[in-house]
Amino acid sequence: MRILHTSDWHLGRTFHRVNLLDAQAAFIAHLVDTVREHEVEAVVVSGDVYDRAVPPLAAVELYDEALHRLAEQGVPTVMISGNHDSARRLGVGAGLLGRAGVHLRTDPAAVGTPVLLPDAHGDVAFYGLPYLEPGLVRDEFGVERARHDHVLGAAMDRVRADLAQRPAGTRSVVLAHAFVTGGQVSDSERDITVGGVASVPREVFDGVDYVALGHLHGCQTLSERVRYSGSPLAYSFSEVDHRKTLWLVDLDAAGAVRAERIDCPVPRPLARLRGSLADLLEDPRLAPHENAWVEATLTDAVRPDDPMARLLTRFPHTLSLVFAPDRADGDEGTSYGQRLSGRTDQEIAEDFVAHVRGAGPDAPERAVLRDAFDAVRTAGTVREVAR
Repeated sequence: MRILHTSDWHLGRTFHRVNLLDAQAAFIAHLVDTVREHEVEAVVVSGDVYDRAVPPLAAVELYDEALHRLAEQGVPTVMISGNHDSARRLGVGAGLLGRAGVHLRTDPAAVGTPVLLPDAHGDVAFYGLPYLEPGLVRDEFGVERARHDHVLGAAMDRVRADLAQRPAGTRSVVLAHAFVTGGQVSDSERDITVGGVASVPREVFDGVDYVALGHLHGCQTLSERVRYSGSPLAYSFSEVDHRKTLWLVDLDAAGAVRAERIDCPVPRPLARLRGSLADLLEDPRLAPHENAWVEATLTDAVRPDDPMARLLTRFPHTLSLVFAPDRADGDEGTSYGQRLSGRTDQEIAEDFVAHVRGAGPDAPERAVLRDAFDAVRTAGTVREVAR
């Protein structure tokens, strides 16, 4: 069976206030063309179809268009909800859509019920594991602790139990939306840390033929059978070196995997430039980036006058301006934003405690902070779903 693996469309998202809807529409057209040209037999979408729980109308219309165009190809699609989606909203009409060959899997309770798609060698069982918010699905899976590895492990136990009852030779594909250990992150993914744990081990998915992952925005191979497709578009400047692609996966009669990457259309290249304002404006080596979306980091010791307007004269698509003055050793010039960059809420809170009382939190205090952050994040998820 030939499978097209994609994820993290984030319909409705902008890039530094630039509307990406046209670029997302171009991707959908490319997706449909790829299905037709490469004789794809099944499409899998591993979550984060939308960028937020209540997407703008234009994003919903594009999603509707995508479903109609995929259905017209007569090629079944299996789709799960991600941590940016409202699972309940995305799952509306799932029964009717399933009759048209679009199979939505948004209910955690149904992880052990596959979509069965036949080919010349028998059935392939597609198991959809939507994003499993540990605090919300803990009771469903009967786990002692609300952690990603615990709930995903319990969900995969259900998958393996169902698969064991299928006829011998039934091949299997799992769609999951999670951060798997070994994956490379970028700045555009929402943090899903719970209980101090964000990632799950790859071994959680043992026992199936192919695992189509979503959540991380870089296309990557964790093993021959476990892969991220990544997002079809860049959603942060940290993705400047990403090659945005789809995975075209061939699953043979014995369940062996062969995969190749299909490039996605690039609306505009990205560039991260660093140097003094004068250097950026004058350096001839930067000419290839004049039509790119630019993030400029200025190293001038003194902030120049009107830097954005001056940059726009050469780089008209400059979207982000960062100041990082070159300073002598020992000169404390780090900005507040730079001090917080890359740090988790837990780490920032622990630093605050240390700043206020002169000593950081002990182990029980760290546990209290962790539980508080988990409770707030879970409550936020509940509010988004209820809106």
